[in-house]
Amino acid sequence: MLSRRHLLAIAACVVLGGPAFAQEKSIVVASTTSTQDSGLFGHILPLFKDKTGITVRVVAQGTGQALDTGRRGDADVVFVHARPAEEKFVAEGAGVKRYAVMYNDFVLIGPESDPAGVKGTKDIVAALKAIKEKGVAFISRGDKSGTHQAELNLWNAAGIDIAKDKSAWYKEIGQGMGAALNAASASNAYVLADRGTWLSFKNRGPLAIVVEGDKRLFNQYGVILVNPQKHPNVKQELGQQFIDWLVSPEGQKAITDYKINGEQLFYANASDRGA
Repeated sequence: MLSRRHLLAIAACVVLGGPAFAQEKSIVVASTTSTQDSGLFGHILPLFKDKTGITVRVVAQGTGQALDTGRRGDADVVFVHARPAEEKFVAEGAGVKRYAVMYNDFVLIGPESDPAGVKGTKDIVAALKAIKEKGVAFISRGDKSGTHQAELNLWNAAGIDIAKDKSAWYKEIGQGMGAALNAASASNAYVLADRGTWLSFKNRGPLAIVVEGDKRLFNQYGVILVNPQKHPNVKQELGQQFIDWLVSPEGQKAITDYKINGEQLFYANASDRGA
């Protein structure tokens, strides 16, 4: 007959996941606030766990911060949207291989009253020039995220050196997409947003999409395994399982199936070699 001490030891193994039982299968994914705030992870991660038993713990940050988290070895996978930065991450040996996963687009959000007079145009560069010339309030994430990098590139395409030309009309908040939209709603300002977060955003107030459809607003996402040769703590096998699922027909369908009010937020394109 087992002693009380032996019974307690067995119970501890069951509850705490002791040596007689496998540790919980989990990975850390450093990703963007847009994938989190849009609700995408809430849709696809339970499906992945049901398939594999792997729990995904998401650290939602701007793309720049997410890549830095990967560089420190504090994540197993990075899932972000700034291709030049992603390719640099792999080239410097911080990541193993970049996989294209999905895309959506950026949209310029602004007051329905449209004080800059840009609503309906498909020319994002012309819209930004008008906002700057009229000194209309603009909210920038200012957080080195993929959206922030895209915004800075668009100011540059408009021939505006925002670091020199900004003034009281331009406000950097250093926060994620949801917070930037909240700030724009509260201050009746313009803001660049990814469409997915905008569609899931509840506190729209006086805001609406004012510019969309410019090819320069394309927004591609990629996923990368953090290099286990640099960081032996990286869960290589489990992380690669997550990546393989994302780019598989099953994972791509899960992404495609995520909709809000019948509108698709992301478009799977893992099969596009040029993405």
